[in-house]
Amino acid sequence: MKNFLLKRKLKKSLSNVKNNFEGNSISSVGILIDESYFDAREAFVAELVNNGISRDHVTVLAYRDRIRKNEVFDYPVFSLKDIDWDAHFHSDAVTNFISQNFDLLISYYDIEKAPLLLVTQRSKASFKAGFSTIDKRLNHFMITTVAESYQVFISELFKYLKILNKI
Repeated sequence: MKNFLLKRKLKKSLSNVKNNFEGNSISSVGILIDESYFDAREAFVAELVNNGISRDHVTVLAYRDRIRKNEVFDYPVFSLKDIDWDAHFHSDAVTNFISQNFDLLISYYDIEKAPLLLVTQRSKASFKAGFSTIDKRLNHFMITTVAESYQVFISELFKYLKILNKI
């Protein structure tokens, strides 16, 4: 029920989306990952570093469907429990991530889940990239591939970022 209400609220807010695409070069990168089924977070970040992005300028936020009580993470993680019924986030990690002005936000999930869509939509990133299976109004650039092949995603992303003079 909560997912349904969050998606409905998101769809209302997407009707007012303005794409303000900026031509700045990319130095800071935010990565939003769905760790419910993709667990190669470190390899993904290493691939970004191999393509010239500084590790100090990469921020990762992970989503999980379920977080056990005793689980401890060395990186920010959130779940559906961190969102109230009015689509407000209670996690400081999520609000900090949303408020950062990234040059590039990589929405690395290919299945639409309301919490991930909300973070992507509310992010203050100047350029957003993601999968083509996600709502087209959320991202400026979309890549058609599967989430398991992150090398293909990153190579395609950097190929087009060079064409767009973003790196």
